[in-house]
Amino acid sequence: MPTLPRLLGSLAFIAAAVWLGLSLLLYVLQERYVYFPDRHITATPADAGLPFEAVTLTTADRVRLHGWFLPAGPEQPTLLFLHGNAGNISHRLDSLRLFHRLGLNVFIFDYRGYGRSGGRPSEQGTYRDALAVWHYLTEQRGIPAARIVLFGRSLGGAVAVWLAERTRPAALILESTFTSVRDLAARYYPWLPVSLLTRIRYPSLVRIGGLHLPVLIVHSRDDEIIPYEHALRLFEAAPAPKRLLTLHGGHNDAFLVSGAVYRDGLAGFLRTCGPR
Repeated sequence: MPTLPRLLGSLAFIAAAVWLGLSLLLYVLQERYVYFPDRHITATPADAGLPFEAVTLTTADRVRLHGWFLPAGPEQPTLLFLHGNAGNISHRLDSLRLFHRLGLNVFIFDYRGYGRSGGRPSEQGTYRDALAVWHYLTEQRGIPAARIVLFGRSLGGAVAVWLAERTRPAALILESTFTSVRDLAARYYPWLPVSLLTRIRYPSLVRIGGLHLPVLIVHSRDDEIIPYEHALRLFEAAPAPKRLLTLHGGHNDAFLVSGAVYRDGLAGFLRTCGPR
């Protein structure tokens, strides 16, 4: 019969093996914990009564991307919509309808691996995708950079911050986004050495302080996935001019639950800080 010290030693060995195994899984399979693409397009803007043009473009590393351009008028600002880490563009029709009602041209696209876009998702891949779309809008469609507003929701907020560092849009809107993947991982896996394991970084908190454009940060106090604290830290780090719009509702529905507060907050920001 094993003695207590031997039993405790065996349990400690098992616990260490489990901890090491989980750490290895998180490191090797990290993309599966971050990206949740859906290949099936369930609807188009036409199903929401919105005019649109299907667009296919190619990135610098030759990945074909699929997106939609929703026109509001040649004199209207254009909102470049960078969506979150799950689903695809067909799951964003409520937002597209709202932005159209605000009088915005909208371009929304799927990152590589999502919807009808080719390839597989990765951090560097999302950056390349966003830059390719920027070049498409400014060069092929001839839209002035000063007439483009970057809008990033959740994961898309991190991509939007990266793109804002390298381009000169009129303004930046970050909705329900995080300070970094490392910070978010520490919340969900506090027992793992996430600082050593995190290959996918999206370090928005580090980057946002170097931006030189108006910033609106939108977040719900009730967000069950990305805590409101992330918005406060991003807002503190962002240079002026900046605004913080606080919503209520969950991570995926706060913009709907908050209704007029959300709509009027965006409209007020665009009116005073957006394209001229």
